[in-house]
Amino acid sequence: MTKVHLLGANRSYDRSVQTVSVNQVVMLEGYNYDSYVVYEVSRNEWGITYHLINLQTHEFHTSDLIRPLSEKFGIGIYYDNTNPKFLDPLETAVLLTEAKEKKAEAERKAEEEREEYERIAKIGAERLRPLIPTDAKAVIIGTLRVNECDSYTDYYDYSIGRTVILGFSKHTRNLFSEMRKCAANFEETAYLAEYNADYEHRENYSMGDGMYLGEHKYSGWTIEKEPIYDLEKFIERYAHTAGNEANLCIKAPQPDSDTAEQPTATADLSMFNLEIVEYSEKAIVVFGDTKPIKNVLKDLNGLFRANLTYKGERRAGWIYSKKQETKVREALATCIHV
Repeated sequence: MTKVHLLGANRSYDRSVQTVSVNQVVMLEGYNYDSYVVYEVSRNEWGITYHLINLQTHEFHTSDLIRPLSEKFGIGIYYDNTNPKFLDPLETAVLLTEAKEKKAEAERKAEEEREEYERIAKIGAERLRPLIPTDAKAVIIGTLRVNECDSYTDYYDYSIGRTVILGFSKHTRNLFSEMRKCAANFEETAYLAEYNADYEHRENYSMGDGMYLGEHKYSGWTIEKEPIYDLEKFIERYAHTAGNEANLCIKAPQPDSDTAEQPTATADLSMFNLEIVEYSEKAIVVFGDTKPIKNVLKDLNGLFRANLTYKGERRAGWIYSKKQETKVREALATCIHV
């Protein structure tokens, strides 16, 4: 069937009837008002297809319906039926050559990008596989949401600027306490390790984002839990993310507290070379030889993380809320001069 009916315009058009010819200039009305030249007209059982080249961008386009400008209604491609414009056949030929060259270059770059993506993904898969615990049933993911909202058009959405893997879980329950612990594994999400009821989002409804930890819905870092139903599909999905080692912020196994070395009253604490640094806007970290005073730091409700990133380096340390800084300094002062 080659006939179409435009309800709003209350007009019918037969797509089997040719309206413009090769070398004729047409225009897109009601959107960006670009101009095109027809370089080929083809026909099949569904009607006529007009093959176009954008006069500004030299990109290929097609249209199956080109209407007269005198009957303009809504967005569409039109031809001037009063004063039609044509290009010289040589001009059209030059544009066609340039359009083909541009398309070939775009395809070449796309192929290079695809090959580079696959190369990084292969490295990431090899790096990620041994890090997944055999009993892992879910993964804790951090994503940086980039605001793409436009209140003027009532459009609300976001894109993902970066993804990091913060840890694995032995269960699939969505626990904000677990998300907060994993948040401390990455410098840029460390502020989410501090309890804040406003950061806990429960959008368990149609079109909702599920349960996630974050300051804002449409911008900034958010943390959520994702079940691992199929290990190979999980690796395939996050292989490219793991291709950048900086995106793997997974906590290293901590020593068993029953067998860990305990601090003694006679220990020479002045040799531990501890330092307290501002880790983020809302967190501080104690770096240094903390093992002999592990229990002291633990009693201060600190979170030990073996792979924190500080000044471009991976270091082990104890992370605290900035609100605890005075308490931490006072407690350590009784053991060592910081």
